[in-house]
Amino acid sequence: MENFKLDYYFENIENFAFKDVFQGATYPWEALKNIKPFVNKMVVENDLHENHGHIADFVSIEGNYLIGEGTEIHANVSIEGPVIIGKNCTIQSGALIRPYTIIGDNCVVGHSCEVKHSIVQNKAKVQSFTFIGDSIIGKSTRVGSGTILANRRFDQQNITVKIEGKKYDVGTDFFGAIIGDNTRLGANSTTLPGSFIGKYTWILPNVQVRGFIPSEKRIFPVQNVRIEDNEIIELK
Repeated sequence: MENFKLDYYFENIENFAFKDVFQGATYPWEALKNIKPFVNKMVVENDLHENHGHIADFVSIEGNYLIGEGTEIHANVSIEGPVIIGKNCTIQSGALIRPYTIIGDNCVVGHSCEVKHSIVQNKAKVQSFTFIGDSIIGKSTRVGSGTILANRRFDQQNITVKIEGKKYDVGTDFFGAIIGDNTRLGANSTTLPGSFIGKYTWILPNVQVRGFIPSEKRIFPVQNVRIEDNEIIELK
């Protein structure tokens, strides 16, 4: 079980802007279950509509929210509260921030990204056209453009993880990926529901991963390409 504990993936959680969301959690799926009560206590019960940053034109914000100092919300962003966004973040145009998302300090959410019920830790960058669902992103991690952290099985059954040869039910049918600190996911990569990727690991572009990937690894795509002659056709 050691490879599935929070401290295998995340160093210095105490420095996270909203560290209390991890309080009492030993495993990542426990922290995900903490999101809703934590956000409710912080912004819903206090009925917060609090912005300390800068919001551009044509931004839609619904529900309760807390936006920290120095944060820039670009045009045409949609925020569906309740959400918490830290200090000095950049939320680029067209992004969709869905309920129960927690974004730390100095983060970037790229153009046309969607983030839902997830924790994005300090200094993480989520590039354009990505989907982050029911996931935890580590400190200073980079998620490349077009990357999908899939969060639900086709059969809609609960997500399971294999620990010491046995399957363990994490108790929810929505569970994306746990991505450790300082990890990189290349453009157009995909993680299947219930994926765990350790610290300082690089997932190269166009790789699909599932299950457990240890820390400090580099994962390459394996691809067979066939080349044939092509006739000359002038296209319309």
